[in-house]
Formats: sequence, C-alpha cells, structure tokens
Amino acid sequence: MKYHSLLPRERTERLNKRLTDGMMAALKTIHSATSPDSMAPSDLNRQRMGQEVLGRLISPPIGFSWEPFTHHQLPMAWVRPQRGHQRRQVILYCHGGGYTSGNLGYARVLAAKMSAATGRETLAFQYRLAPEHPYPAALEDAVTAWDYLMHLGYGARDVIVAGDSAGGNLALELTLRLKERGRFLPGRLVLFSPWTDLAASGESYVSARDLDPMLTTNYIHAVRQAYAPGANWSDPHLSPLFADLHGFPPTLIHVGAREILRDDATRLADKLRQAEVPCVLRIWPDMWHVFQMFPLKSAGEAMEHMAAFLQQMD
Repeated sequence: MKYHSLLPRERTERLNKRLTDGMMAALKTIHSATSPDSMAPSDLNRQRMGQEVLGRLISPPIGFSWEPFTHHQLPMAWVRPQRGHQRRQVILYCHGGGYTSGNLGYARVLAAKMSAATGRETLAFQYRLAPEHPYPAALEDAVTAWDYLMHLGYGARDVIVAGDSAGGNLALELTLRLKERGRFLPGRLVLFSPWTDLAASGESYVSARDLDPMLTTNYIHAVRQAYAPGANWSDPHLSPLFADLHGFPPTLIHVGAREILRDDATRLADKLRQAEVPCVLRIWPDMWHVFQMFPLKSAGEAMEHMAAFLQQMD
C-alpha cells in the first residue's frame, strides 16, 4: 500500500522535472536563435520578434479582460479580472526585456497572472526602447504611467509597482525618482528577477554562467550600452542597488537559483534591510530568469506567494 501510495507523487515529480527540462531546452534554443548579444538593427529586430513569440506561446490565464489604449502617446493596457475583484488597489506593471525589447503582448502574460492571483487590476505600459530611445526615455514613460494612475484618483499607497528583469530596475528607478522629487511612494514593490546592478559586479555573474539558460554577461553588456551609452554603470540612477533606499516601501523579491542575476536580487535585499525597509526575498531552486511566466508548478507557487505578501495591504 505504501509503495502504491507514493506512485502518484513520484509521477508528478517526474513530470514536473521533464517539463522543467523541456522548458530550459526551449529557452536555450530561443536564446541562441535571436542573437541576444547583438544590438545590430537586424539582430535586435529578431530578438524583439522572438520575445513577442515567447509571449504568445505562453498562454495567460483565462478569466480576465484585456483593454489596450493610448495615453499621451504611451501604449497601455488594463488587465481586469472578470470575476468580482478588488478595485481600491492597482498593480502598475513594468515589463522586462533589457530595455531593448518587450511590448504589451509580452507584458500580457505576467500582467494577467498577477491579476488572476491577486484579484487586482493591472496596468501595463509599453515604454520606449533603446537604442532608439536611450535613458531616461523608459523612466519618463514610467512616470507618465504613474501620473495617469494619480489622475484617476488612486492613492500612491494603493499602487503596487511590479516589474521583472529590466522592469524590476525600472520599478526601483521610478520609486527613486518619486522619492527624490518629494512625492508619495507606492505601497509595495514586487520584483521578479530584478536587474539592479548594471556594473555586473555580483559573484553570480560568474558562478551561474553555465547554469543560466536565459541570460549571458555578454547580453548584459550589450543592452546596458544600448540603454545608456558610455555611462557610469554604478550610477544609482541606473543601478538602484547603489541608491539610498531609505524610505522605500515594503518589497518582495523573487529570483531563480540558476540566474546570473541572483546576486542582483540578494544584494538588493541586503541593502533594503540595511535601510530598514521590510523585505521578503525568496530564492527558487532550479529556476531561471522570470520563471513566473511559464506554466510550471513553481510559477503558480510564486503567484500565490506574491498574493499572500500583498494581503498585508488589505
């Protein structure tokens, strides 16, 4: 009896491992096919198309409306749960893509997952991309999106600013910009695999080099040069890891153990705690960059963990 009772669990674990291995193999194929280390126009176009295809391949959850519109020439979209949902608080979502790729189609997956998990409406926006529009274009667009929510009547503390990868960088830089201008800050930050150190000084850039199926140091070097040509990569306005984080809102950070950006996340958590900012860091074993997008058991658990973190606002 004991032997047979273990079979379903063993089958589930084996299936999850096969799915994870298959996802990693597919990611490596997409990564190599789209020339991610090159910012040449033709290669960059392939990279952007590849990311859009990735967004289409990963089906977002059902049960929500997708409402695109334009505000001050900035493409945006509302994700609204179709069931009864929480209307007082809202998520402002900054998509990833190394500041050189990403669009509303790509953003739709995580935006829908966050809305489905939390019962909150999510506003995604498509900021201008480098190298055509280098720093601070994306940050200016993030401020435009923030001001739009303020115009609608949301209180700053009722806004959760979320971001993945470069979007995590943008979420932090938006918060820093608001702080420096003496404005009210968001109620919470939610960061998935945030890119916090453009100087790439973390040890995981070396130790996780052969483990990461998504990112390479060459890619990091290429996109940072496209985003802020010739800049000081340790400038806090580019690398929020080196900013004064005092007064920042409570922050949730998720990162995969297989990421070269792992130390970007763990060091940020340390800096937040040193600044006496409440911070929850969770490192997910065997997971890769922004694994939350994918149809995995760990992705579902990550959404549940995020929802539990945000329940503290209610």
